[in-house]
Amino acid sequence: MPIKSVKRMGSVSTLVPVPHFERERMLIARGLLHIAGIDEAGRGPLAGPVAAAAVILDPNDLPEAVDDSKALTEAQREHLFLLIMSKALAIGIGFSSPREIDRINIRQATFAAMRRAASALPLSPHHLLIDGNDFPHGVTIAGETIIKGDATCLSIAAASIVAKVARDRLMVRLDAHHPVYGFARHKGYATEQHRAALLRHGPSAAHRMSFAPCRGETSDDCQS
Repeated sequence: MPIKSVKRMGSVSTLVPVPHFERERMLIARGLLHIAGIDEAGRGPLAGPVAAAAVILDPNDLPEAVDDSKALTEAQREHLFLLIMSKALAIGIGFSSPREIDRINIRQATFAAMRRAASALPLSPHHLLIDGNDFPHGVTIAGETIIKGDATCLSIAAASIVAKVARDRLMVRLDAHHPVYGFARHKGYATEQHRAALLRHGPSAAHRMSFAPCRGETSDDCQS
């Protein structure tokens, strides 16, 4: 398994795996030609949708330097997003809105976003590789879950980048409609700045009212 050095203290290096395409190649060798990696972004924020992406990479033209989105800077993610979009055989993106999250809970909303991402693929996948240990209900395509797949599986890592960048860009657009919360800076996560804005202004229509920091608060924006 490919590894990289991520930290050096004196003569000691800490090595961790980098995402690779080995699992996909084994599946392709079995005749499952279109392998889609699926990952989500935005389960934890207090505002905005949860996003999911499905990515089918081209085994003959793999993007370089792809890693778990959490291990990358914003600039690196933006660069790799464009690279993945240009090289992948197919990409699908799905969202679940704050209201849907409130109605069916974040776990089920994440499943819904993943189903939409898989359905949005312009190329039918033969097998799914999904980050985590929870296979989405209602997905009829064969597949498997991989714990920490975004750090070890190239297709899932690519999906993590696409989902993260797609959601971040949406949060920047939401910032224009709700500028008092600073969505463009923290993307809806429960930062100190965000919590202070919630106390001062109450939640907006973009907030998840079922999440504890928003619950019970009121705002005119919530009625829009």
